[in-house]
Amino acid sequence: MHSEPRFASRVFLVDDHPLVRQGLTVVLSQAGFTVCGEAGNGSETLGHPQLASADVAILDLALGEENGVELIAALRERGIRVLIYSMHEEPSRVTAALAAGAGGYVTKREVGLYLVEAVRGVLAGKLYLSPRAATGLARKATKSSVDHPHLSDQQRHVYHLLGEGSSADEIAAKMHVSSRTVESYCARMIEKLGLTGMKELRRQAIADRLSGTL
Repeated sequence: MHSEPRFASRVFLVDDHPLVRQGLTVVLSQAGFTVCGEAGNGSETLGHPQLASADVAILDLALGEENGVELIAALRERGIRVLIYSMHEEPSRVTAALAAGAGGYVTKREVGLYLVEAVRGVLAGKLYLSPRAATGLARKATKSSVDHPHLSDQQRHVYHLLGEGSSADEIAAKMHVSSRTVESYCARMIEKLGLTGMKELRRQAIADRLSGTL
């Protein structure tokens, strides 16, 4: 009998449709997860008393008039992993969510098939994309990716981990260096690659991973 690890069992749901949250709760409960809370928008989410106990938040990008991408960063700052599920399949939407810190993306047409697998992947620290999300993004990535021979070995290591969806703090822990050191590596890469900032660096790293450049 399969049982979820304790640390990977608590899920918070964010969707502006109560019936959708109810359906997700049933699917997740049957898979052994505990839904510790739910909310319909960003302010409800960030003010919810059970949010702090969540290991991962499943978030719809479309929350009425709110932009779910902005909520991703706020959740990541609190140490909560984020899985996006959305009706939008455009590569620009997927890359924006991943660049903001989401650990995975599942399209709503595929939720029934891949939701549980996606939650487990994100909780394990892996970058998870459902087939429809990955196909469009990989197609775009193949056109835009380039090699970066001028990066140092340490910078390449950071770049690789960014491509896997790791945050700066997670990279620091994996490399046994300080967060400030990781930030310094990122700043140098942004300069070397001619990028505008951290979000664009993360987008490029993810694109290179998907295209096989990394």
